[in-house]
Amino acid sequence: MDHVAVRKFVDSWVTAWNAHDVDAVLAHFAEDVTFRSPVAAQLVGGDGTIRGKAALRAYWTEGLRRIPDLRFEVLGSYVGVDCLVVNYRNQKGGLVNEVLIFDGPLVVEGYGTYLGDDANPAGATAG
Repeated sequence: MDHVAVRKFVDSWVTAWNAHDVDAVLAHFAEDVTFRSPVAAQLVGGDGTIRGKAALRAYWTEGLRRIPDLRFEVLGSYVGVDCLVVNYRNQKGGLVNEVLIFDGPLVVEGYGTYLGDDANPAGATAG
């Protein structure tokens, strides 16, 4: 992955999240994306696996409804072969890594990972 392209991706990604612009975030994701996160399990149930862009939109829309003060501060980004890890601090002060696997310019697989044993790492309100 090209470091200039990665920097543009990360800047666009964090700007879209901090603006709560789900469509702008989703522009980086493939239609058949798979995303796994313990927060997804908390917010929409199941095993935390989201399949497809429409389901990802529903999950993130629900997340923003239940985390209205959501904000990310990127601390670093780590580049691999067809993958990227974005290390950030959320509005709760929690440390998070988002692991993104690419096929060309689009994310096809993602993982939200959280440091520690907080049962509510994203700070979501009750449904």
